[in-house]
Amino acid sequence: MGNNESAENYLETILILSKTLPVVRSVDIANELGFKKSSVSVAMKNLREKKHITVTDAGFIYLTDSGKAIADMIYERHLFLTQWLTQLGVDKKTAATDACKIEHVISSDSFEAIKRYVHKHE
Repeated sequence: MGNNESAENYLETILILSKTLPVVRSVDIANELGFKKSSVSVAMKNLREKKHITVTDAGFIYLTDSGKAIADMIYERHLFLTQWLTQLGVDKKTAATDACKIEHVISSDSFEAIKRYVHKHE
């Protein structure tokens, strides 16, 4: 997994968790992704240094504007690609797994073109 892909996955996970939890902590991210807390701590340090998240003294993690923009972009791609692949006949689990891979490597131009095509033909 590339460094950028890893960061994007963490940001997307923080976004998803923030929709259901009152606050997001490293342990929540570790549990969600099945990673060791120490690995998540290193990733959170990197995301803090890139100014994509802030972490309170109590350990609560919040997305900054830049982190939220990345997370929103990746999450939109994930949802759209999963739904599209499912509509094409791919089983839901495989569609979600494949969407997770595609969402990080597809260009904005290609993603927007696919969205336009799908919406035009719905």
